Amino acid sequence: QVQLVESGGGLVQPGGSLRLSCAASGFTFSMYPMNWYRQAPGKQREFVARITYTGAITNYADSVKGRFTISRDNAKNTVFLQMNRVKPEDTAVYYCHVNVVRTDYWGQGTQVTVSS
Repeated sequence: QVQLVESGGGLVQPGGSLRLSCAASGFTFSMYPMNWYRQAPGKQREFVARITYTGAITNYADSVKGRFTISRDNAKNTVFLQMNRVKPEDTAVYYCHVNVVRTDYWGQGTQVTVSS
């Protein structure tokens, strides 16, 4: 079955950097676009970034554009989110997402807290 396992979250100071990883299994990873979403306390889950199956095209939410970079390693079935110049408003649980055969799959999430 499809499994997504995020890692790399933690506490980071404003202006700092963090790299999230999502290890995927149970489907042909190299054939599917992958997404990152996040959910802050009391807010709805929101889109963060997307990468096509080859990695050639990426899309970002306006709030993270120029600071975050999504990438993937199809040989390792892993998608990454490099977070630079983080802000307190980036504090959230970050989720990896894929849609396989019209079904949405989510990881368990990894907490990112930006605070001094």
